[in-house]
Amino acid sequence: MAGLVDFQDEEQVKSFLKNMEVECNYQCYQEKDPEGCYRLVDYLEGIQKNFDEAAKVLKFNCEDNKHSDSCYKLGAYYITGKGGLTQDLKAAFSCFLMACEKPGKKSVEACHNVGLLTHSGKVNEDGQPDLGKARDYYAKACDGGFAPSCFNLSAMLLQGAPGFPKDMALACKYSMKACDLGHIWGCVNASRMYKLGDGVDKDEAKAEVLKDRARQLHKEQQKSVQPLTFG
Repeated sequence: MAGLVDFQDEEQVKSFLKNMEVECNYQCYQEKDPEGCYRLVDYLEGIQKNFDEAAKVLKFNCEDNKHSDSCYKLGAYYITGKGGLTQDLKAAFSCFLMACEKPGKKSVEACHNVGLLTHSGKVNEDGQPDLGKARDYYAKACDGGFAPSCFNLSAMLLQGAPGFPKDMALACKYSMKACDLGHIWGCVNASRMYKLGDGVDKDEAKAEVLKDRARQLHKEQQKSVQPLTFG
């Protein structure tokens, strides 16, 4: 069939990849298509392994085009110092914040990362945790179905802190949501709270169901990391 590439033919593959690079560059810089820029990043990372150039495209696509997923990935580059960038948590924070505020495939994870960085205090002017802001961004990510944010929020409410009082009922609510989303420790914490009647009516039967759910999730995780064996 005309137009199909024979991937066993080295010359055809080289030509195909070169055409892909040209097309992505054209879409990004001539057509000003943010998705074209993101495809160019995929090409640079996956085919050329040129992370320095990928970082430049991400920077352009985030700062100029406000492309949410590019901002998320650029934030990850800043966290690790990838692509020749200097490690910079505050720059990463700005990228994650932009990704969180704009719809994208990674928006929810970006909100979680904003929560983590404000919770740690490392990006705050006074160097201290901002529990109120962390709570808000964890809640946003949790509402988007991101289990680690639900769990972190429940842990904050369980522990409390100066100016951030404990709220056991709300902690149980978020533990339950984390559990429903497949977070083992969310199930464990919710089970314990129902067993003790801590913030909720005591319910040993429900506590046992939640404990069983944690066990089942643990088994599933163990299976997923076991190596394949043959014969």
